[in-house]
Amino acid sequence: MTIYEFEGRRPVIGRTTYISPTATVIGKVTIGDECYIAPGAVVKGDYGEIRIGSGTSIQDNVVVHARPNELTTIGDNVTLGHGCIVHNATVKDDAVIGMGAVVSDYATVGVWAVVGEGAVVKARFEVPDGKIAVGVPAKIIGDVEEQHKTELSEFKRIYRDLARRYPAGLKKTA
Repeated sequence: MTIYEFEGRRPVIGRTTYISPTATVIGKVTIGDECYIAPGAVVKGDYGEIRIGSGTSIQDNVVVHARPNELTTIGDNVTLGHGCIVHNATVKDDAVIGMGAVVSDYATVGVWAVVGEGAVVKARFEVPDGKIAVGVPAKIIGDVEEQHKTELSEFKRIYRDLARRYPAGLKKTA
């Protein structure tokens, strides 16, 4: 894994968190326990600060960043889907950000809210708790139902399990 201190800003990472050897974590970043940080992910607190709760999955090629002297917050049990970007925003507990989505400056994604694949959550937009937002720009289209929570909880469990399995199971073959 590539973990860097930058100008005295040092990452703090939970003991049971897995960070891929090809992921990058830089600067003032706090990551909780049982998180899975996938290949190619970049979590960069070089001049801003990033706080990530426990049980969160940051999948392949995700970018998390913050503006100078500001904060990006990712809650507990959040899923950041492949290739999404979260910049200077707040994503609350259990939320899901779909593949390729963008959550922009000062936006808020509520508890158990879902941002669909490829959506763009504009600056200062709020996706309320338990709502689904899709499109460019993102618009609220409905509610997260219990069936969604059940299915998404299983995916969240799979990634927490991967965080435990990867350290012993990953072997370089060439």
